[in-house]
Amino acid sequence: MPAHGERAVVSGIGVDRMIQESVGPTRSYRVLMLAPTSFFADYGCHVRILEEARILQQLGHRVTIATYHNGGPVAELDIRRTLPIPWRRDYEVGSSRHKIAFDALLGWKTLELLAREKYDVIHAHLHEGALIGLVLGRLFRRPVVFDFQGSLTDEMLDHGFLRQGSAFHRYLLSLETWLDRSAPAVLTSSTQAAHLLVSEFGCVPERVRVLPDCVNADVFRPAASYDPDSLVDLRRRLGIPMERRLIVYLGLLAEYQGTGLLLEALQRIVQIRQDAHLLLMGFPNLEWHRARAEALGISSFVTFTGRVPYEQAPILLALGDVAVAPKTSRTEGAGKLLNYMALGLPTVAFDTPVARQYLGTDGLLAEPGDVKGLADRLHEALFPTPAMLSHHQASGHNLRQRAIRYFGWEKAGCQMVEVYRQVRGDSKVSAMTGQSWPAVHD
Repeated sequence: MPAHGERAVVSGIGVDRMIQESVGPTRSYRVLMLAPTSFFADYGCHVRILEEARILQQLGHRVTIATYHNGGPVAELDIRRTLPIPWRRDYEVGSSRHKIAFDALLGWKTLELLAREKYDVIHAHLHEGALIGLVLGRLFRRPVVFDFQGSLTDEMLDHGFLRQGSAFHRYLLSLETWLDRSAPAVLTSSTQAAHLLVSEFGCVPERVRVLPDCVNADVFRPAASYDPDSLVDLRRRLGIPMERRLIVYLGLLAEYQGTGLLLEALQRIVQIRQDAHLLLMGFPNLEWHRARAEALGISSFVTFTGRVPYEQAPILLALGDVAVAPKTSRTEGAGKLLNYMALGLPTVAFDTPVARQYLGTDGLLAEPGDVKGLADRLHEALFPTPAMLSHHQASGHNLRQRAIRYFGWEKAGCQMVEVYRQVRGDSKVSAMTGQSWPAVHD
């Protein structure tokens, strides 16, 4: 049900009408989506893959997802998995030497699928998917759309997997540049990433289209749309004291996500006030973060949930008074911001171009990596002065409206289909600039 009458769920018929009006009559496509990850795992790029596949199917297209052997099932999707690797049975998160074997198996699975079945387009996620897609796409004469979700080498540097300036770094940077330039079309999750592809990797601007992460605002809805008793009961079951103001975080627990900085910021807050609490939802490295909270003396002010199923995320986020996303990457998307926005939560983040594009002028921003600044913004949002209370309430409302206006999956689905038409030669439209999304400083 729509929250407070703000918007109606767009039906399949409504979306079809939208695409007919925007790009004209279109055929139904068979899409082979390459997901070089342990899909589905309730976070980040997995949510983007999931929602892209869902909206394409709602538009009447057939989607097959080729992915690693490990991963959770999604009932409505056609998922084809690789063979297992005996020595690695866990989920793959981030950079890992084991991914070489997983990607080799994914390449074999992709070859098998292309040889047996007829696909109209290959939609490749991440650089590993782009490599497999471009090589096999040329072999089978299938156009490739590269879903770029951040710089490969920047991510590996963030993860500590690569050393700046090393021979391996230079080799991977050359490979990344070739992949970025070779794809007939590149979808990016932010305007900043599009600028990076053109200015630093030399991509042809006409091949790059901004397709930000999006959100279903009928699923991620404000706390006021829930039964108050159910929220109180959930809070009690989690062991969160009722008198405490609650910060919520949902995502991977990793240093490049800023979760260590978040714990340090919480320490600063509880030194001033003991009625603050953090609900830290996600994985992996759970024990490391528990130990870190213990070392900082804040373990009684943090509740760890571990992995949160995607369908439970909306109501858990609805418990929050403030949401936070302390990610510092300059190129990766930050889809969690959109979930926060759709709930109408005051949102604190580091001041990056991606955060500015999503939040506009209504985010509470701190300098990247500045723990004191992060703590100050969180404290300001948790305990606003009477003069600032109405301002924060208005900002939360504005964020939800911004999410609805700019970041709906229906719009993204129409744009993906338009790109498919262009790379296949079914459309004569040549420009792929994606200017209908909000600019960084909008």
